[in-house]
Amino acid sequence: MTLPATPRSLSATGAGLVDRRRRALVCSLAGAAAWAGAPAALAAAARHVPILVFHRFAAAALDSMTLRVANFESQLRMLERFSCQVIPLSEWVAWRLAGAAGASLPPRAVVLTADDGHRSQFEVMAPLLRERNWPVTLFVYPSAISNAAYAMTWPQLRELAASPLVSVQSHTFWHPNLLRERERMPPDAFRRFAADQLTRSRSTLEQRLSRPVDLLAWPFGLSDEGLALQAAEAGYQAAFALGNRSASAADPPFAVPRHLMVDSVDAHQLAARLQAAFSSEAPP
Repeated sequence: MTLPATPRSLSATGAGLVDRRRRALVCSLAGAAAWAGAPAALAAAARHVPILVFHRFAAAALDSMTLRVANFESQLRMLERFSCQVIPLSEWVAWRLAGAAGASLPPRAVVLTADDGHRSQFEVMAPLLRERNWPVTLFVYPSAISNAAYAMTWPQLRELAASPLVSVQSHTFWHPNLLRERERMPPDAFRRFAADQLTRSRSTLEQRLSRPVDLLAWPFGLSDEGLALQAAEAGYQAAFALGNRSASAADPPFAVPRHLMVDSVDAHQLAARLQAAFSSEAPP
């Protein structure tokens, strides 16, 4: 079946837009001087939001990235016990990019994400989140979809993307370790390689799903300032790493930390992370 061409509106990468994103990113990477003396901005910077990242689910923890379904369910119950308000990642991004412009988040906000496009996200995670009406962002590398035995198929991914609760975003095209590739390639070759990974993933997902793609999760959570600039040039608004700490407005928009949710993180450990993030907020 011939797929329709990607609408121009989905890949709005005109020179003006890229230039604005480049300037914004350079300012962010340069420092936080613009926050000084601005009470609203400082209050926003003090806000911490746990962004959780999952990978795959099974009855037993078969590897370091597999989360037992029973443990996942206990983590979800802990989010409910803390009266967390699960918000779309796009809402956090809008808040982060707005700075002191008046955007706000609900109390005890939490964001859920999942990387890699594993089929258990379709079979296990999505139904449990749907029961709670909780949104999730899936960061997918398209080369695996309908190709790798562990991955979702395009029909499964399209079914999820059709829900208003699910956003599908980029995880590069085939999940390379970009810092390692930078070390082994000449600079110009690496820049072309990275640009291809960033743009081909975005264009493929937009064409296949007919949904805008403007967020990125770095493979293995690894990036640097040069890659951040390339991501901005490729049309991304923000990019997400790891780090096991909650995100704040002080974090660079192209290196936002997330909590890695593996099976060693039980409900009690999640509770400690939530408590630390919400320590400055009023009780629910």
